[in-house]
Formats: sequence, C-alpha cells, structure tokens
Amino acid sequence: MYSQTLNPQNSRPCGRRGAHTHKKHPLNVLIACEESQAECAAFRQLAHNAFSCDILPCRHGGHPEWHIHGDVSPYLAGKTTFITSDGKRHSLSRWNLIIAHPPCTYLCKVGSQHLYKNPDYWVCVSGSMKYVNRDRWFKMIAARSFFFECLNAQADYIAVENPIPMRLADLPPADCFACPSWFGVKYTKKTLYWLKNLPPIMAQYLYPNPKCYVDSSRGKYRSRTFPQLAIAIATQWSNYILENYEQQRFP
Repeated sequence: MYSQTLNPQNSRPCGRRGAHTHKKHPLNVLIACEESQAECAAFRQLAHNAFSCDILPCRHGGHPEWHIHGDVSPYLAGKTTFITSDGKRHSLSRWNLIIAHPPCTYLCKVGSQHLYKNPDYWVCVSGSMKYVNRDRWFKMIAARSFFFECLNAQADYIAVENPIPMRLADLPPADCFACPSWFGVKYTKKTLYWLKNLPPIMAQYLYPNPKCYVDSSRGKYRSRTFPQLAIAIATQWSNYILENYEQQRFP
C-alpha cells in the first residue's frame, strides 16, 4: 500500500506551472496539530481557506482568525463547522486537504531509549518479548493510534508528517521525506511524510553543506516547519490538487 520514495530526483514534479491563482477555486485546508501556523499562512498566501488546529492557542503574533483552538479529532472525522479563536463561526462543505503533524514524542526513534528506562512491563512484539516502561509503552500505543487517525482522516488528499519512527511503533513505510535544505535553508532536518493521493515534495534549491538543526532543545520549536518548506508544500500540493480537480471539473 505504501511505497517509499526517498530520492526527489526519481519523482515526478507536483505541477508543471507556477503557483495558481486560487481565488476562483480555493481549497479548504486543515493543518492539524499546528500552533506555529507556518503552513496555514503559506496556504493563505495562495488564497486558500486554510485553518490550523491545535490544543494550544496559535503563537503570539499569529492569526487567531485562522486558528481552531481545541481537539482536532472531530475535524479529522469530517466535521467542517467550527469557531475560530477570534469568535467567528465557519461552515465549509468539506476538507479538500488535511496535513497532520501528530505529536512524535512517544513515536520517534530518538525517544525510543526512554522506553527501556525503569522497565516494569513485558510485551510481545513480533514474537519477541520486550521488557519496557509500562507508562511509556501505553503512551506510545496512544500516539500510534492518533497517527492512524490522522492517516485515515476524511479528506480527498492527506499528508501526515513525523520524524523517523522507532521500530516498536510499527508504522508503515513513509512515502517520501523532505529537508529544509532542499529549499535554501542552511539546516537539514529529515522529515518523513505518509501520503494519500499526493506526490512527493520536490527539491527546489539545495543549500550546500547544511548543518543539522539543533537550534532549540524544546520540542515544539524543533518541530516547527521552516517557512521555506511550508511555501513549497503549499505551492506544490495545491497546484497538484487543483490540476486534478480541473481534469475532473472542479467539484
């Protein structure tokens, strides 16, 4: 079901033309688990109806009129009536695109070492017994469940972003990865994407000899999407979706 496309040179472009003018057919886009609004703002710059949603309020200086403050699960299940943080009520027909950033703390490979600290619980994984920390194990199971909730969201096009997962999480192979250094950023931060009906993200300008991104020790800052990558995502995927819709006579 999933194919791993790890070399952007082997993938077809996400649109042969430049950015579309979207005023006639704006897409309804939900960016799940995003308080930074980097991707939401990038889609808004292209005149799409983009909204971020997070259990945290949007960051200081952001756009509360684009932000849904609360649990994203109802919207992943297809709910399209909501109130943004500025108190305004919205009602959309459906979500055309959902991009989800589920929390990676209990799923990522980097954090797998904590699963074995103070072990007090035996689990069977692929026929092998593992002695793990019970609390950490069940948090990983809950995070995995939410990951699949995002992947199975109600939208024509879906992307789920996460870093390299730990083996015990047993996630399906990713469809592609992207790095901010592909878009002129001096840092590299490998990010995986699981896709539904979307092509891989294509590199545009490779920054020579990029540095590993370790600018902050706080997870929420490390996980934020670089603006250059957000613009590439918004441009490439919205072009691709609109080209498909145009061929089908835009719904």
